[in-house]
Amino acid sequence: MKTTAILLGLAAAAASSLALAATSPLPPPPAAGSVLPQGECVRTEDFRNHRILDDRTLLIDVGGKGVYRFTMARSCLRGAVSSDPLTISGVGRSRICKPNDIELGVGRGGYCFIESIDRLSPEQVAALPRRSRP
Repeated sequence: MKTTAILLGLAAAAASSLALAATSPLPPPPAAGSVLPQGECVRTEDFRNHRILDDRTLLIDVGGKGVYRFTMARSCLRGAVSSDPLTISGVGRSRICKPNDIELGVGRGGYCFIESIDRLSPEQVAALPRRSRP
């Protein structure tokens, strides 16, 4: 009986996650390897909070700069939750302007290969459901 309730709860959470991804107010991520525009580069020291949207999308609140979307090349965020800590390896630098400037991991998993990074507009952030904002 308990197992059935747990499985139903997990199925409902998965369905809600898929529904959120299908109705996301965010545009598609930029092309793989895109470089952030001049003035939009960020520093790892300014990371404040994060939220996992799906198995490939991580939103990070960068203090004073806004919210940035980190899109992973594979489903490496599968099984992670937003309360899991971020593991950051700046590959020798703390300034991030392009995907290979940083390696990110969430929880106990390994590092994720980042495909693209972009800054969300204030309107895009406001259009997200409250529980999806970092």
